[in-house]
Amino acid sequence: MLIIDVSGEFRWITLVSPEEHDGIELLLEPNSHTAAKEYQNKLFEEGIPVTMFGVEDVRKECDRLLNHSVKFTIEPTEMGEVTIAVFDDTCGNLIQIIQK
Repeated sequence: MLIIDVSGEFRWITLVSPEEHDGIELLLEPNSHTAAKEYQNKLFEEGIPVTMFGVEDVRKECDRLLNHSVKFTIEPTEMGEVTIAVFDDTCGNLIQIIQK
């Protein structure tokens, strides 16, 4: 489910699963604060993901995302007991997915 707030001068979007309307909500909003933008740029330059999501199968999820032209900066990589991958969200962030 997509909810767009258009009140006042600020805009943001929230997303929830269509199967779980009361589940986890993801908030997406513009980054217009100078300090926050600098922080975001530095994290991206250093290759540091801003968030991480757990998935059941990293390789399967990577294949699904690759079919949508997602670009990975780290392909599925085993690190001990976990497998990770990192992709560019096209908004200046790196997102990590992890399988335990």
